Amino acid sequence: MPSTSDIDLYELVRAAIDPAALLQHVRAGQDGAIVTFDGFVRNEFHGRATQHLEYEAYEPMALAKMREIGTQIHEQFAIHRVAMVHRLGRLEIGETSVFIAVSAPHRAAAFDACRFAIDTLKRTVPIWKKEYFQDGAVWAEGEIPPAAPKAKPAS
Repeated sequence: MPSTSDIDLYELVRAAIDPAALLQHVRAGQDGAIVTFDGFVRNEFHGRATQHLEYEAYEPMALAKMREIGTQIHEQFAIHRVAMVHRLGRLEIGETSVFIAVSAPHRAAAFDACRFAIDTLKRTVPIWKKEYFQDGAVWAEGEIPPAAPKAKPAS
């Protein structure tokens, strides 16, 4: 029987991502939940109308980092399977750029692991996004999480 890491799925693709196939890949009888993250191309960036995006990656390292994230998820959360797929190339508004599915016997672990997966992917995987506008293009930074609340000074 294959180890859990052998049944996980990590891919960089240049064609449309098929969420239904990824859900089917992670679904198993011992699971009670699948949590997904579907990141897709929005129509604006900092108030500017986006025409399309292009994603590039250092592919061997990106896949290695995605597998590392999967290993960390299995070590830190009581999950069963992971599927993590990222698009490369040109994407139009509304197309899925990244899809992550995590199955687990219980929902809490699946939610926590899926959140960890996308947050870690955005910070560590060498994939770059270029946003195209009517008047030019820019390389976009990843999402910056909100700052932690500052502690109130002692009275």
